[in-house]
Amino acid sequence: MKRTLVLVAAAVLLAGCGGGGGEAAPQQSAGGAPAKVTLEWWHLSTAEPLKSLWAQRAKEFEAKNPNVTIKATVLENEAYKAKLTTITQSGNAPDVFASWGGGVLKQQIDAGVVKDISTDVADVLPSFTPAALSAYQLDGKTYGLPTDIGLVGFWYNKKLFEKAGITEPPATWSAFLEDVKKLKAAGITPIALAGKEKWPGHYYWAYLALRIAGLDALKQAAVDHDFTKPDFVTAGQQVKALADLQPFQKGFLGAAYSTPDGQSATVSNGKAAMELMGQWAPSVQNDAGKGLGDDLGFFPFPAVEGGKGSIGDAFGGGGGLTVGADAPKEAVDFVKFMTEMGNHSKAVESGGVLPVLKGEESAVKDPNLKQVATLLAGASGYQLYLDQAYPPAVGQQVNDSVAELIAGTKTPEEVGADISEVAKSEAG
Repeated sequence: MKRTLVLVAAAVLLAGCGGGGGEAAPQQSAGGAPAKVTLEWWHLSTAEPLKSLWAQRAKEFEAKNPNVTIKATVLENEAYKAKLTTITQSGNAPDVFASWGGGVLKQQIDAGVVKDISTDVADVLPSFTPAALSAYQLDGKTYGLPTDIGLVGFWYNKKLFEKAGITEPPATWSAFLEDVKKLKAAGITPIALAGKEKWPGHYYWAYLALRIAGLDALKQAAVDHDFTKPDFVTAGQQVKALADLQPFQKGFLGAAYSTPDGQSATVSNGKAAMELMGQWAPSVQNDAGKGLGDDLGFFPFPAVEGGKGSIGDAFGGGGGLTVGADAPKEAVDFVKFMTEMGNHSKAVESGGVLPVLKGEESAVKDPNLKQVATLLAGASGYQLYLDQAYPPAVGQQVNDSVAELIAGTKTPEEVGADISEVAKSEAG
């Protein structure tokens, strides 16, 4: 019900958004001063510390540019995706908007709703790490600047692990399944999952595919559109093996991610031992629940015995800011302002994001986030979230199919077949 209300609100907001900054063409007023400009800025930072930090950055930019007013629209993941899809399909885009890059950004580029900012940002490109920048560059052109980079892994409650007799995080998938059984035997809910939102569930299948089939196989699937190969089916079988242990909290199929009774709060309030989530997990946990403090730990997704993938291969992504095709020049200025070292490093220090600029590493204070940053620095390969790496319809089918697999209504074989069918139809 809540998501429906959010989407209705989004629709109302959408009606008031001209998209692309049509009202804000850079003109001079009669007195020679810059004309008034309103920038429509859409982002996803609903939790602290970024919620307040980003609002503060906007005020600072307005103070430096008195002719500019920034109108922020802040939405959670699913509502954001739905709203952005609606407006971009109509041929418009906000002036500045959050992006994960990858296949979704490519589709927006192909639709002509995103600005090529290569020339405008050429002077700052050398400041960014190549990994962070890669999701926003296509065919030698730059379509956005990164604000975050990271990976998905397990965030866990050290006290609950200890209570279940688990002395160290599992390094292999079989050990992970055994630990799930130990937690259940100790009367502890092993894993929290936002089944309603689907995207958190796709992490399990994607990571298992990465570990079992390997990075090259996932990249090949983007080319041949075939997810029915044995290794993909095996990944599905291992997701089913986990789901068969009934490891998730009661009512998980209807649970959201960041609501007071959702996945993040369930872990944060000590009602489940772990969640598989991105680098933003600690911030959302602290915002949605009590927070675990020093009891919060992190471990990477385990290796799968006999798998073709490397334990060093990372799965995840980051966030970035892209500019609408019709946006005024002030939109690019704002994106550059947001990613200046002096401004961005404050967000890193707060624990809200990880470094995207060269030399920012020292700003990471949190020991768990330092571990994530270290894993990223030494990653042997990198796979973007599948619901962003692939075209939107394919990514949505991954999310839907894995949700059905976890719910027990689809087999591993059906999952591969359903994703392949959509991938082939999207490819024409």
